[in-house]
Amino acid sequence: MNIAARLPRYAHLIRVDSLEKQVGTMLLLWPTMWALWIAAEGMPPLYLVLIFASGSFLMHSAGCVVNDYADREFDGHIERTRNRPLVTGEISVREAGLFGLGLFLLAFLLILPLNILVIWLALPALFLAVSYPFTKRFLPVPQAYLGLAFGFGIPMSFAAVQDTVPAMAWLLLLANLFWVVSYDTAYAMVDRNDDIKLGRIRTSAITFGRYEVWAVMLCYALFFSLITVVGLAFGRGWVFLAGMAVAVLAAWRVFLLIRTRERPACWRAFVFNNWVGAAVFAGLALDYLVRG
Repeated sequence: MNIAARLPRYAHLIRVDSLEKQVGTMLLLWPTMWALWIAAEGMPPLYLVLIFASGSFLMHSAGCVVNDYADREFDGHIERTRNRPLVTGEISVREAGLFGLGLFLLAFLLILPLNILVIWLALPALFLAVSYPFTKRFLPVPQAYLGLAFGFGIPMSFAAVQDTVPAMAWLLLLANLFWVVSYDTAYAMVDRNDDIKLGRIRTSAITFGRYEVWAVMLCYALFFSLITVVGLAFGRGWVFLAGMAVAVLAAWRVFLLIRTRERPACWRAFVFNNWVGAAVFAGLALDYLVRG
């Protein structure tokens, strides 16, 4: 089979076969952009924006490959994932491994022009991305580990701009961790019944049990509280707070969806988190633009 005929299989593997599935890239991108705008006081160099945006896409894509490799024996038993290429055999394990390695290498090449601190920070970022899928075997809330993996663009962004990582950057990373637990619990609710039947996967949706909706909202509250502290610490004002208010309204929409506990609604809630991240970014960017 020629390369052109195989492209749809690789597109499926890295979730570019549908625009909606690229929400994962956006959820990885938004925290990185928050950090980049704060670190550069609203004026990040275009080349850094392009490097980190491209890196978010490549790292998310590579993470999807690792995830599907790790879960290839489980995904066939899950309704949502039973047609993934590694399950159906459309892509071999060896092919997927080489493809994933190539994506990681491209992401690493992107940061080579940056300072040495960024390169050093890329090492734990890589470890977190590769190891996360395997934590679902033993961690009761692997979503917290994913929060670290999805937030490591934050210290890398500060390092790229300032050649240091201030304490507030780590607080922003913690805030993002709570956001990730929120939206990925909604995501886990989609597959919860299948995961319980399988009995070999652990997720926050299973661990939180019948309190999962309230756990999601508590994590949202912690996220909004911490990121507001960060924004105010960096001198942000009413425009930023207006963006946060819009983000809170978006989170309320998520609550209305997940309280039904229905699979389609929980999936829509997960996807809708893109607007939470976008609202926070818009508030930050416009605050720097309007207030300086």
